[in-house]
Amino acid sequence: MTTIGSDGTDTDGVDWDARAAAFDEEPDHGLRDPRVRAAWGARLRAWLPGQPGDVLDLGCGTGSLSLLAAEQGHRVTGVDRSPAMVALAREKLAGRDAVFLLGDAAAPPVGGERYDAVLVRHVLWTLPEPGRVLRLWRGLLRPGGRLVLVEGVWGTVSPAGIPADRLTALLAPLGGQARVEHLSGETELWGREVDDERYAVVAVPG
Repeated sequence: MTTIGSDGTDTDGVDWDARAAAFDEEPDHGLRDPRVRAAWGARLRAWLPGQPGDVLDLGCGTGSLSLLAAEQGHRVTGVDRSPAMVALAREKLAGRDAVFLLGDAAAPPVGGERYDAVLVRHVLWTLPEPGRVLRLWRGLLRPGGRLVLVEGVWGTVSPAGIPADRLTALLAPLGGQARVEHLSGETELWGREVDDERYAVVAVPG
């Protein structure tokens, strides 16, 4: 969602505005299955701060993870470049402590040192200069804040994504601590069995 250009498509030619209406039909997008929803809720509870805080959800899509974070007491700011996705996220979280902005995940329209966590799922791999982007995201965190990055590598013939070892190498210059959780075998997160690399990195930069 974050690589959409002025014509409404991303670098792979995907028109996310056109796909917004059906986006939540994927089990791990809409989280409509109670088991999938519960699995993501448990993960976010472990990854995000234990006390209510300010969470920035970059490339938020229709706001499914934003909603889980808000239900756990966090104040959420979501950013996405698709107006249709943002409209659905605003509808989904109406009445909650959440705001959604149009913008690029690589240069979000928010101030620095404002967030206790920056949450990003399946976005970093699409962005040019991921190392630079990670440095920028670190600057959005309050002292002691954390990056929660859910990524992977999809496909076998022409794989797309970012391997866990490359992501941890990109995080190394930021200092601090990072842990990797491998998620490929967690079928309840995806609503099905998967055979590709899926993982999360929770990093507290130095």
